[in-house]
Formats: sequence, C-alpha cells, structure tokens
Amino acid sequence: MKPCYGLTGGIGSGKSTVARLFETLGARIVDTDEISHRLTAANGLAIPAIRETFGDRYIADDGALDRPRMRAQVFSNPVAKQQLQAILHPLILEQAKSAAVAPSDAPYTLVVVPLLFESGRYRDWLSGVIVVDCPEAQQIARTVQRSGLDEATVRAIMAQQMDRADRLQMADEIITNTGSLEQLQRQVSELHERLSAR
Repeated sequence: MKPCYGLTGGIGSGKSTVARLFETLGARIVDTDEISHRLTAANGLAIPAIRETFGDRYIADDGALDRPRMRAQVFSNPVAKQQLQAILHPLILEQAKSAAVAPSDAPYTLVVVPLLFESGRYRDWLSGVIVVDCPEAQQIARTVQRSGLDEATVRAIMAQQMDRADRLQMADEIITNTGSLEQLQRQVSELHERLSAR
C-alpha cells in the first residue's frame, strides 16, 4: 500500500488550497468534507439515521441534511453534536480508509481531515500528519470573507477546534500559509518531493 498522510489545520488556514496544490503535483486527495457532503446529500447513507435521531425537520425539502438548522443545533447543544458525530464519523472513516487503500498511480495519498487530531480516529493508520498553519487573525479574516459568517461565529467554531499551539506540536510537517500563493506553492513542491521519495 502507498503511504497515506493526513492534512489538517484550523478553519481558514488554507487546507483546501494546499490540497489542490498537492493534487496538481500528482498526489491523490481524499477529502473527508466531500465524503461528509455525499453522506448527507439527498439519498445519502447517513440521511436515514439522521432522520431517525433528529426528526424530519432537520431534512431539507430536497431530502438532504438541512445544514444551517443542524449547524445551529450542534453549536448550542453538545448532546446533539455527539449524536451527529456518532452517525457521521464512523461512516466517514470507513469511506476515507477504503478510498485511501484503493489502487492508485499516485506516489502517496493525502487524507484531508479538518478535525484530525480532535477526532482521535486517524492518527494510528496515517504515516504522518501535515498541518497548514497561519495566525488566528488571518484564519478569522479569511473565513469571514469566504463564508459570510460573522466574526463571533468564526471564533465559536475555532473555540471547538484544537488550540493552534497544540496542533503545531502534534504535526509531523508544517506548511505556513501567511504569504503569497507562490510561497505556498514552493513549500508544497518541496514537501511533495520529500514525500514522493520516501
């Protein structure tokens, strides 16, 4: 089996941009956010359990998860958050693992997991973890600009993620996303060369 590495970072750190850069260089990307969206789309595998646990009002008219309503619920209710995670996390992990071990010409696979360290489910089968990092002020500014969420909401999301210093301490590799796209590309290229040579 080809090596699998985790890619993580706080909200607004630039994980998706970094993943796309690795992909253009030939890495295989398995994105757990994409898996989660598939599971919670209309006719997604997670929809029956979500409907049974939370009721019809959390399912939108098109049959998919009503994301804004569920987001509001899990932020205000820790029990609801645990219930949703108990439904989604095992399914996401199972699909991520099967995608990561499928045959591929790529030299390695990057598994993109926003809450990689927090979940405690990925570290044991990955060869290493890459953290995308930037200062918290930059995280907030990027997220507000990208998502339209207000600063208070972004800070509330960040409060539920691992502290930046702890995340950096647990990283095997760090990509610093504070400068230009060219600087980011250079770091990704150098790391890609090293990972491909292993």
